[in-house]
Amino acid sequence: QVLLVESGGGSVQAGGCLRLSCVASGAAHSSACIAWFRQVPGKEREGVASAGSGVLTWYADSVRTRFRISRDRAKNTVYLQMNSMKPEDTGMYYCAARQSVLNCGRLREADYNYWGQGTQVTVSS
Repeated sequence: QVLLVESGGGSVQAGGCLRLSCVASGAAHSSACIAWFRQVPGKEREGVASAGSGVLTWYADSVRTRFRISRDRAKNTVYLQMNSMKPEDTGMYYCAARQSVLNCGRLREADYNYWGQGTQVTVSS
């Protein structure tokens, strides 16, 4: 079992930045692949970025040049640094984890076993 707790959400103006954190507790092997998803009401949850057990990371095209995912294994924490934010980045951001690193870059919601409670991000124009 893995418990994920997100923090760092808030409100920013377009062009601003935020850093989200996700602290993972529980079986380390259950978080070989960790990802960030986001969702707005009425839409499906969208994969934003993921990180595997090594140095590989993956990003959705819409955030590739602006967001950065990183892992601090000593702190069991995954970060999502969001720069040059846009109003379309608004949504509830969720941290997700799964045991297998296979297809970690696919960013598919159904692949993930564990989810955090989410943290709200609002970007105003």
